[in-house]
Amino acid sequence: MIVKTKKYALDKKAYMRAGLKNVLKDQWWVILIALAISAMTFVVPSNWWWIGALIALTLYVLFWVIQFAGVTQLEQSKMLFEKLSYEIDSRQILIKLNSKQGMPMKWEQIKRAWIDKNQIVLVVNKAQLMLFPLNVFKTQNEIKFIETILKRKGLINSKGLREDLDLKISDQ
Repeated sequence: MIVKTKKYALDKKAYMRAGLKNVLKDQWWVILIALAISAMTFVVPSNWWWIGALIALTLYVLFWVIQFAGVTQLEQSKMLFEKLSYEIDSRQILIKLNSKQGMPMKWEQIKRAWIDKNQIVLVVNKAQLMLFPLNVFKTQNEIKFIETILKRKGLINSKGLREDLDLKISDQ
């Protein structure tokens, strides 16, 4: 089975949110460093430890926000935010600019994936994501098929968000 999506342009704000969520999920341990710095208050009593930890954590998050905002503005990544359609099967994801121009992406290039109530997110690397809003699929079966592929490839765990996905498709 080949799933053909509707042609759509990737939303820059959704890309930034998903990218930041991916980085924070991947690098959760940074919060532990901020807590360790804050714990220095018990060794050398001073409020500056809390302030320093908060500033460091804020700068870290701001760094990643700027990175993802920059990706949306770069000429090299302009193609990511154009209207594209996709053909997804168990071998590859075909990114199509039009009916004659396209680029295949093998499933081996995808590191991780997740499904939430609004979209399917495929993580290529720390700064490159592929987002598929659920409304670009024609039927619920297409979403279930993609979820099955992701499970077989080991990109998501076996528990799904079936209820949320059913609600989203029925709203259309």
